[in-house]
Parts: sequence; structure tokens; C-alpha cells
Amino acid sequence: MDRFRLNPPQVVAGGFLLLIILGSLLLAAPWATASGQGDWLTAVFTSTSAVCVTGLVVEDTAAYWSPFGQVVIMLLMQLGGLSIMAMATFYALLFHKRIALKQRMFMQATVNKSSPGGIVSLFRYLLIFSLGLELLGALILTVHWSSQLGFPRALYFGMFHSVSAFNNGGFDLFGNFTSLSHFRIDALTNLVISVLIISGGLGFVVIAEIINFKNQRRFSLHTKIVLSTTAILLVLGTIFILTAEFHHSLAGLTLPGKMLTAFFHSVTRTAGFVTVDITNFFQGTQFFIILLMFIGGSPGSTAGGIKTVTFAVVWAAIISQMQGKKDVEIFRRRIPQRDVIRALAIIALSGFYVCATILLLTFIQGADSLDKIVFEVVSAFATVGLSLNFTPELNTLGRWLIILTMFIGRVGPLTLAVAFAQQERQVDIRYAEEEVMIG
Repeated sequence: MDRFRLNPPQVVAGGFLLLIILGSLLLAAPWATASGQGDWLTAVFTSTSAVCVTGLVVEDTAAYWSPFGQVVIMLLMQLGGLSIMAMATFYALLFHKRIALKQRMFMQATVNKSSPGGIVSLFRYLLIFSLGLELLGALILTVHWSSQLGFPRALYFGMFHSVSAFNNGGFDLFGNFTSLSHFRIDALTNLVISVLIISGGLGFVVIAEIINFKNQRRFSLHTKIVLSTTAILLVLGTIFILTAEFHHSLAGLTLPGKMLTAFFHSVTRTAGFVTVDITNFFQGTQFFIILLMFIGGSPGSTAGGIKTVTFAVVWAAIISQMQGKKDVEIFRRRIPQRDVIRALAIIALSGFYVCATILLLTFIQGADSLDKIVFEVVSAFATVGLSLNFTPELNTLGRWLIILTMFIGRVGPLTLAVAFAQQERQVDIRYAEEEVMIG
């Protein structure tokens, strides 16, 4: 019977798949759309985008979906962002249910934690912090938007966009594919959304350590790498966008407005919100955003991409090779060889899949806009949601390919590979070592 037991990666992948199917059934219902006419493919695409917290849409969220459909999308983002295991843990903690070792291992796989030790406490922090921060963000946005939208609508919009931002979902309700462009120079809206995005993209292990810092008085190596890499990417992204678009897409703004807009779009490399039309950016700026999207957020977070720690470990390995060092070191700590190999495998698999998908989509779509296809595929794989207005142009096969890409990007190519591979067997045989020529 052991062969029929699911391993943690299979449970994670299967959980996301079941949630996508359930969301598709709800969104395909006539009462989920404003017109009363549901479309199956649109429902599947939107459900996948919401569960995988991507934000790519083929129909305008505000105009196409009814309030019921919009609430379903919000709940799918919440469940997809915090993961199904987090919600199951919330139920268990609420009703004082015992969490078995097998369930703890599934929870460990959900947040990419190296061991199941302290996993229940981690999930408790995850839920309290996440739901608390979303509530705080919703309250601030509600009060701030009340004068423009009226209190009932501001409350609804505040809840939806707070959930969307923290879970790096990228869905909005302002219509006409405008995202948050109406709040381009609204500092409070920009900063609240940015704080929610960054918090969701740090990863739950890091959040727990930040909360407990006053007791522990130190950060783990993982948290140091996440915080430093995230800060570097935010600063580099802000400076690059500000410099490149200063006299171009940002030309009509004041200096503080330009700095705020550049910072916001550096933040949204993981979430998909925009306050300016990125189709007007220079192609060099768009390519830089592609690189930022591919790196993405941090392990165990609501964001996608290859993850900040993976990028940092591979970069450290490159530096170690250049310096002739045998070990890979970060912050005076040696990175285990298995982690270095895992990071290289993730980048290699991710790069291979993205390149193969771009190649396939150019034939499926029959389009000559390679830049748009590259941007779309990376955005889908990294579960970002930024687009050069190419998503609605996708044909049926193109939409299915992007659906698959969003799913693989959310679950992770290496996790999927492990999920579908045979169980690893421990053997006591090691073959003779022989050198090969590299480079």
C-alpha cells in the first residue's frame, strides 16, 4: 500500500490543483459574471491566476465578474497565497485538533522549511500576522478611500486590495485594466500596498523571526540572506527605473512623484500592480523588470520566481569559483553542497521551462511580438501578473499554456519533478569518482 501514499510535494501540488478546479466550477457559474453568461476557459484561467496569486487576466475583473465572482477570486487568492495547509492548520488550532507528524511534514513542504521542527508555531505566526496585517491594511485603505468611493464601496475595495496585495495577487477592481493608475501620486495608497506586498514576499519563516527578534536577538542565515537580497533588489530596481524613465514615462511627475512611482514598480516585481503604463517603458526597462520578476520573492512566501535565496546562493557560488574557494560562503557561514546543487537545479529547470514555453508560444500564438511573449511567460512563471497588454490576445492554446505555466511557477518546477518522480531510495553504493572538463 506504500506505493499509493502521497508524498508532501504530491499533496502540495494536488492541493493547488483541487483548489483551481473548485474555483473554476464556481467562476463558471452564470451568477459569477456580470452578464450572467459564464465561460469555462475564462473561469479556469482566472481561477488558476487567483490560486497561483499571479494576477494575469483575460477579462477585466471589475467589469466581467459579478460581486460573487469577485469574492470568489479574493478567497482563492487568500487560500492560494497562505496555502491550503495553512487554512487546515487554522481549523485544527481553532478547534484544538491534534496535528500529526505526517501533517507537519506536509506543512513543512508547503513553506519549504528544512525541518518539521516548530512548524505548528510557525503556521500560528503565519496566520495571526497575515490576517492581522491584511485587516490593518484594509482598514487604512477603507478610511483613506471613503471620501472618494463612499464607505461601503471603500470597505469592499479595501478588503479586496489588501488581500490581493499581501498575497502578491495583483487583481484589482478599478476597471479598464488600469490597476492602481488613479493613485499614481497618492503616497499613502502606494506605501500601504507596498508594505503589504513586501511583507507577503518575505516568507513566513522570516516574518516569524522578525516578530521574535526581541527575544532571540539574532537572525538566522536564511533571514539575513532574504532581508539583504530583498533590500538590494528594491534599491537597484528603484534606481534603475527612476534613471531610465526619468525623462520618459515619468516625465510628467514631480521628483517625489517619480521616486514614489519608481519605488512602487520595483516593489511590484512580485505582485503585478502598476501605477503607470509599463507598455510605454523603454525595452531596456522592461527587460530589467523581466530579470526582477524571474528572481521573484523569498522561499515560503506568497511570491513566485526562483526566489531570492536561490539567486543569492548561486551568485555566492559564482563568486567562490572566481576567488578559487572550495566552499560557498555567505555572512561567514558555509552553505551545504546539497543546497548549492538544489539552487542550481532550480535555476536550470526554471530557465529551461521558460525558454521552452517562450519557443512554443511563438508558434502557438503566431505573433511576431517576441518581447511581449517573453514578458508574458516570465510574468506567468514567476506568478507576478505584470503584462504588456498581451494576455487578452492569447488564443485558446496560448491560454492553456499560460495556465500550465502559472501552476508550475506556483508549485515550483523542482517540487513538481519530485512529486512525479519515484520515491528516493537510500543506497550504500557510491561509484568511483572521475573528473570531467567543465567550461
